[in-house]
Amino acid sequence: MEVDKRAGRLREWLLRAGAEEPVQHPGPHGRPPEHRHHPWWKVMCLTGVDYFSTLGYQPGIAALAAGALSPVATLVLVLVTLLGALPVYRRVAAESPHGEGSIAMLVRLLSYWPGKLLVLVLLGFAATDFIITITLSAADATAHIDENPFWPGGLKGHEVLLTLLLVALLGAVFLKGFTEAIGIAVVLVALYLTLNAVVMADALWRVVTHPSAVEDWTTTLTTSHGDPWMVVALSLVVFPKLALGLSGFETGVAVMPSVRGDPQDSEARPLGRIRGARRLLTTAAVIMSVFLITSSVTTTILIPPEAFQAGGPANGRALAYLAHAHLGEVFGTVYDLSTIGILWFAGASAMAGLLNLVPRYLPRYGMAPTWARAVRPLVLVFTAVAFLITIVFEASVDAQGGAYATGVLVLITSATTAVTLAAVRHRQRGRTVAFGTIAVIFVYTTLANVVERPDGVKIAACFIGGIIVVSLLSRLSRAFELRVDHVELDPVATRMIDGRDGRRIRLIAHEPDGRGEAEYRAKLAQTMADNDFPDDTDVLFVEVHVSDPSDFETELVVTGRLVDGHFPVLSLTSSAVPNALAALLLEIRDRTRRRPHIYFQWTEGGPGRNVLRYLAFGQGEIASVTREILRRHEPDPRRRPHVHAG
Repeated sequence: MEVDKRAGRLREWLLRAGAEEPVQHPGPHGRPPEHRHHPWWKVMCLTGVDYFSTLGYQPGIAALAAGALSPVATLVLVLVTLLGALPVYRRVAAESPHGEGSIAMLVRLLSYWPGKLLVLVLLGFAATDFIITITLSAADATAHIDENPFWPGGLKGHEVLLTLLLVALLGAVFLKGFTEAIGIAVVLVALYLTLNAVVMADALWRVVTHPSAVEDWTTTLTTSHGDPWMVVALSLVVFPKLALGLSGFETGVAVMPSVRGDPQDSEARPLGRIRGARRLLTTAAVIMSVFLITSSVTTTILIPPEAFQAGGPANGRALAYLAHAHLGEVFGTVYDLSTIGILWFAGASAMAGLLNLVPRYLPRYGMAPTWARAVRPLVLVFTAVAFLITIVFEASVDAQGGAYATGVLVLITSATTAVTLAAVRHRQRGRTVAFGTIAVIFVYTTLANVVERPDGVKIAACFIGGIIVVSLLSRLSRAFELRVDHVELDPVATRMIDGRDGRRIRLIAHEPDGRGEAEYRAKLAQTMADNDFPDDTDVLFVEVHVSDPSDFETELVVTGRLVDGHFPVLSLTSSAVPNALAALLLEIRDRTRRRPHIYFQWTEGGPGRNVLRYLAFGQGEIASVTREILRRHEPDPRRRPHVHAG
């Protein structure tokens, strides 16, 4: 008995939605969560804990991937950022100002099952991006701890355990509750960028005052790679390996609801919010571009190439290496602490992104269990997956770079595709050509990254496969849910239902194809003969038009009309016929306090085939499925509407 009580309390705690959670999915008919609004520059810091934290490992990964070409390849990255990704996401901000991001833009272009499948695939890549952000950032934080001279030497060889501990601490924060993070983000970003500026200023001064180091680099560049045109060509080839520096744009549009707009903004036209989000994206991109260029030049010139190799002192922590080597161990330790803090908080940003995406899509599509709306169970799932990824990759920053880049690039490629298709739809020829060109660049970059480092797409494929399997199983297990939590009757339908005057309420399910009086008369006669009720029975015909059978939760609007002035018809539009009929019957019961009767004809064909038709197309085995939905929703047979089939 005590065990059951404890299990019940644990379940209640896991599923309880607290005010501290970052996202509380309101359901299809609920109001969206209220957001506190902040100046755009503060919200930029929240995005920046993810975007700017890549400085902790990006220069080292770039040097390891491109060698002496790193500064030129990084310049290509900066140009793609400022001339490609930035314009694309400024357009995404305008097209999707409520935080849905580029995924929602693409989903609007596709309906039915192809649209849902697209969401699942993109969520797989998004999960790759965010999960690897958590594990890679924690691994790099471990590298900074491991290499600091003031940390105990006994930590050597325990990098996986230490990284798991950081991931567990991150999960614990979200299990306890996630309070407003912008204030913390502002402090972390301000401290981290200030310390990086000091490191960069010192490094640039050393580069300027030691021209021989620059000459050694240029000599290596020309002797190893030929003339300048060859250097540029090779940099274009190497560029996809540096794609980590593009992270943060998707997060930037996801946090848009927190941006303070103008007093006259409305939800339909939040022009001030869009303007603030564009400033956020532009400022973050410019700051990051400056740091990317300067860090790439200084680390390539000042750090020996062998130091970037696996196990080397600059591996995964190039700027920290410069801080310790040139500014002393005390300053280097302060820099390490700021880097560890922002890398750890980058994982928090990624976790918040996951907790925003999954409840936004999967439960609404019926493709996740109902507990997926709650934060804490999802935190446990994501933390467990992060544990697995950390163990598989042995907490290596280099080994996870390919997977991270794949997730980032696929999301950016989907955004470029979305804005290109939006420009085509609006017949904007100039923007179509410009965005189409950017889309081609990112398609090339993504494919090159996949060919070079296929581990990223393999991990994404695992996420996609897992999401699809869970989605299908969830959709099957939830097939007999009511799926309608609001029924609205128009005035005609209201009069038809409320005007029964104590008479037995009988409804006849009718295919919505016919409109002639003869068809309704024949249907009435056949139903009366099959079910043996009196000739003078006053009945209502009910017709359900299937909209998008891939949708799960829909509102039910019931309209009434008279056919040829004689036959009353209730018309409904829904994603599934049985669920709509069950919801209507329960609404009639609650309004009239009488149990209505509904009459069906058995569907022709095998039961297995008809059940599959119901699952895929919202119709098929109508009579038996309607009764099963009613049975599950109303366990008391004395209050359950009657279902007849003949």
